[in-house]
Amino acid sequence: MGNVSASVADGVREELARAGALLEDRPGQALERAEAVLCRVPGLPPAELLACQALRRLGKAQAALPRLEVLARPLPAVPALWWELAHVAMELGHDDRAIDALERLTRQQPAIADGWFLLARALRRAGRGQDAWRADLSGVHAASRDPELVEAAVAMNDGRLDDARARLERRGTRHPDDPVGTRLLGEIIWREGDIAAALVLVERAVAMAPGFDLARDFLIRLLLQSNRLEEALTHADMLMQSPMKAAGHDLLKASVLVRLGEQEAAGDIYERLLAQQPAQPQVWQNLGHVRKTLGRQAAAVDAYRRAVALQPTMGEAWWSLANLKTVRLDAGDIAAMRGALVTLAGHDGAHGEDVFHLHFSLGKALEDAGDHDAAFDHYDRGNRLRRAMIAHDADDFGAEVAAATATFTAPFLAGMGDGGCPARDPIFIVGLPRSGSTLVEQILSSHSQVEGTMELPDMMMIAGRLQARVDEGEFPDFRTMIASLSPADRTRLGEEYLERTRVHRRSDRPLFIDKMPNNWQHVGLIGMILPNARIIDARRHPIACCFSGWKQHFARGQSFSYDLTDIARYYRDYVSHMAAYDAAAPGRVHRVIYERMVQDTPGEVERLLAYLGLPFEPACLSFWQNERAVRTASSEQVRRPIFTDAVDHWRHYEARLAPLFAILGPIVDRYPDVLAAVAAGHAITCAATPDN
Repeated sequence: MGNVSASVADGVREELARAGALLEDRPGQALERAEAVLCRVPGLPPAELLACQALRRLGKAQAALPRLEVLARPLPAVPALWWELAHVAMELGHDDRAIDALERLTRQQPAIADGWFLLARALRRAGRGQDAWRADLSGVHAASRDPELVEAAVAMNDGRLDDARARLERRGTRHPDDPVGTRLLGEIIWREGDIAAALVLVERAVAMAPGFDLARDFLIRLLLQSNRLEEALTHADMLMQSPMKAAGHDLLKASVLVRLGEQEAAGDIYERLLAQQPAQPQVWQNLGHVRKTLGRQAAAVDAYRRAVALQPTMGEAWWSLANLKTVRLDAGDIAAMRGALVTLAGHDGAHGEDVFHLHFSLGKALEDAGDHDAAFDHYDRGNRLRRAMIAHDADDFGAEVAAATATFTAPFLAGMGDGGCPARDPIFIVGLPRSGSTLVEQILSSHSQVEGTMELPDMMMIAGRLQARVDEGEFPDFRTMIASLSPADRTRLGEEYLERTRVHRRSDRPLFIDKMPNNWQHVGLIGMILPNARIIDARRHPIACCFSGWKQHFARGQSFSYDLTDIARYYRDYVSHMAAYDAAAPGRVHRVIYERMVQDTPGEVERLLAYLGLPFEPACLSFWQNERAVRTASSEQVRRPIFTDAVDHWRHYEARLAPLFAILGPIVDRYPDVLAAVAAGHAITCAATPDN
């Protein structure tokens, strides 16, 4: 402190320390003490800086600015000075001055993330968007070395989520505007299963640092999981503008486009990436999926074969070929897949998904070759591997279905009275996968008044949110929760469904199809919130349907299908629930029996259209000429006229399907009239199973 005596210097330091402690909560007192020190030691830099800090906190940035600029001339190497000058300049709208101060600060302290993030804000305000983006990225890079954040990330990756969360919450009290810590906390909460809370945090992280590419990437994935597709596309478009170009950004946008049904646009992205770098098996596979959905079978086959040529162990690409249904894998393909299994055998389970996909693929190839015993063995191995990876509790699921069955009785429905959104737009096609639902969808979407969309998750999400109110203790049981819904509540829920699904409607056709098969669980809810919607139950012979579902690997969502006992119990729950709803609301659901549709297509189509109140149109009988995108496992089968060769295909395996017969015996015996029998009071009595 220059010529100031040691005793005076010590006193000044103590006084400045006391003033600094008052800065955040009592800036007026801090200013008084700093000015008192300046009276004793005029121009003292620490006191000047403290006085300027207090002035800004008192809303007097205009008074602080000239003093800071004077102070900065002889002290260009003091980071705290540039930090304060930047804040003051930004508050006064002097963005260029703030940018200059922050560029000096980040040159001096490049490892301090806060400086980069503040610089990004200043640059963005000045209209320098790309420079701001780069500053945000530099801030993220600097934060990656922060010991607190590193320790929290290690705890998260080790599965110590409580520890990681506690560390970040403590940090958040000290650094509430930390985008990297906020995003990391969002990921932890997502791993804990609370996607809604995670979304709030990750959105906040992106708002704080718009150039934080990893946070925006994660946000897009969360939005996809939440089916907020238009928002996901907006963020994907923004991510594509990043100065740090990455193929991953293109792939993420393509995945959003696929979910939106924009297959052509997604295919354009894949083709552009492959033109730049053709040796990308995953991109070839993705392109194959798009081409398959668009009905370009030969081009899809070419893409899948390019994928397996580049990566012979790529199980999903092999399965995608097999899953075209109309493609037969030959002896060379079978040898290649067997070789791939040998290659993967030494990888300690690291490629489990490739392995089970290969078993499903070999099952299909050997089935087509007529080797049914070997085919069943591979299907069985693939299913066992897949079943070990997923969670499905048939008892819990059965209890949920029973609760819904007991709720939506005729007296209950009558007591609830009118309510719900009166729109007639939706047509729900429900049932089990592999029951002929895609065929029904293709027939109806060939009508000029009906638009086909896809398997929409929105009704299941609404139902899941209502069930969560029971699970979280707000209501004692499902029936009480449903009974609490007022007519206005039901109208609001119906309108919410229509709003959520609007993004998938691309034409002015008055009706649209939601082909999510699992919605059979929610027919009672559908009837209450959309009383004028139509519900079509697509049903197939129980053994044929269950066996076909068991040997089909679904990309997601059908956790019951990988065990013969599980899928039989699921079918039994479905039949019982639909029978009870038929009794409670006669005529509400129209049933399409697959075998009858195959035998008498014109008659079944006529009855179907009459239920919907639609006039007959010849295009419904030439449905295979409809060029709309089809995303289900039956996509290629519905692009040709109805065939009958699959109706009794299960009989090749009858001797090995004992679990299905044990559980479904009475349902098999009465099919397809089991519903009439149940409605007449003849209970379905099923053989006991080990897990009943």
